[in-house]
Amino acid sequence: MAQRLDPSAWPGRPQIPKMTQIGPSRAYDERDRQTYLIIGCAMEVHRHLGSRFLEPVYQAAMEVELDTKRISFVREVEMPVLYKGHPLPVRYRADLVCFGEVLVELKAVERLTDREDSQVINYLSASQIKRGLLLNFGAGSLQFRRFVGPRPEEPNRCNL
Repeated sequence: MAQRLDPSAWPGRPQIPKMTQIGPSRAYDERDRQTYLIIGCAMEVHRHLGSRFLEPVYQAAMEVELDTKRISFVREVEMPVLYKGHPLPVRYRADLVCFGEVLVELKAVERLTDREDSQVINYLSASQIKRGLLLNFGAGSLQFRRFVGPRPEEPNRCNL
């Protein structure tokens, strides 16, 4: 018959003190809460519509859901593109900017690639917005990615 060993009886057992949780800052909590609220709206949209529609359908449904949750947003935000400090005659157009500080790009593709990631990164750089979300409704379950924009010490090249 196998005998069970009692770990507390082992000589030289390492002493590990109880760890305490160090919480994030209050500002971090608020920013994270904002992205969670947006992702929650997207999950609700995906739960009701599934993955078979084109992007404009998801955008319209997201706008309804954001309104329902009283999340402030602006749709189809145009951002200038600068080349060596000179504005070009073309503009980026972000799908949504929520809370005035979270850029949201919507997709309805089978899977996300580096191309979609690059698009969000470029939008964040062009707008100087500090946080972004990429939401994909085209997969079997909602896909999302969070992004952090340019550092505060980088020059502000343009504003919304």
